[in-house]
Amino acid sequence: MSRKQTAIRDLHNIKDFIRWTFTRFQNANLFYGHGTDNAWDEAVQLVMGALKLPLDFDRDMLDCALTQNEKKHILKLVHRRINQREPLPYLLGEAWFMGLPFHVTKDTLIPRSPILSLLETEFSPWLMHYPFNILDMCTGSGCLGIAAALIFEDSEVDLSDISEAALTVAQQNIQRHGVEDRVRTIHSDMFAGLGDKQYDLIICNPPYVDQDDFESAPEEFHNEPEIALTSGEDGLDFTHQFLSKAAHYLNDDGILVYEVGNSEVALQAAYPDTPFMWMELEQGGNGVFILTKEQLIELLNE
Repeated sequence: MSRKQTAIRDLHNIKDFIRWTFTRFQNANLFYGHGTDNAWDEAVQLVMGALKLPLDFDRDMLDCALTQNEKKHILKLVHRRINQREPLPYLLGEAWFMGLPFHVTKDTLIPRSPILSLLETEFSPWLMHYPFNILDMCTGSGCLGIAAALIFEDSEVDLSDISEAALTVAQQNIQRHGVEDRVRTIHSDMFAGLGDKQYDLIICNPPYVDQDDFESAPEEFHNEPEIALTSGEDGLDFTHQFLSKAAHYLNDDGILVYEVGNSEVALQAAYPDTPFMWMELEQGGNGVFILTKEQLIELLNE
């Protein structure tokens, strides 16, 4: 009898499947970094998510028996998580960011940007004026731009990406959060599709992982779209082009909020005279800087 057949026969209720899934994960040498950081939380979220149940489900109800189809569905997801190393949000089709649910597929990165710490403080004190026009470039699922739209309720937000498949996901999230009247998607290769519009705030979480980091990353990361992760040997091909053009798309007193992660060292070496304002982020993460329009213009003259 196969492991799957044995599990279907011997496991009966929600608690059984959480315990069994936890044990399988413990023995599978998985990487946790897409919403959880340990096998227990991952097991709980997979089982509850597969059953479309909230995490605060009444503990007394965890003894509820499962149907054959529910058991098979959970086992299928566990198999994919272990054998294909698919991150949990892709298995469930959903990730949480700033307490908000976002639809995700393998066409989008899984939301996890440390820029969320700055969103929560409304980019204070660096943002001098209310941002009536916001751009979220390399938007993916749209999580950063949509969160910004919900924080700045009088703003209009453009979500741009080179991937049409990602923009389809972003549009679903726009509708999910009811911001269709203020948020739109734009298919654009960097700034090419934006015309001459200028913004008070530009947010960008671009591809920036250098080749060595990408090749040595856990298998889970290789399930995410490579186009959204890598950008040349040092991870900065996109960033070099972006910084040479960004000033034109900022209003006076506008700011750029940009993430480069571990490529921070290479960026500072490439622009030793640029006064990048590197952020100390309360919820962790690194490699997020802010530049003003004036500083971007000065960078062009270096």
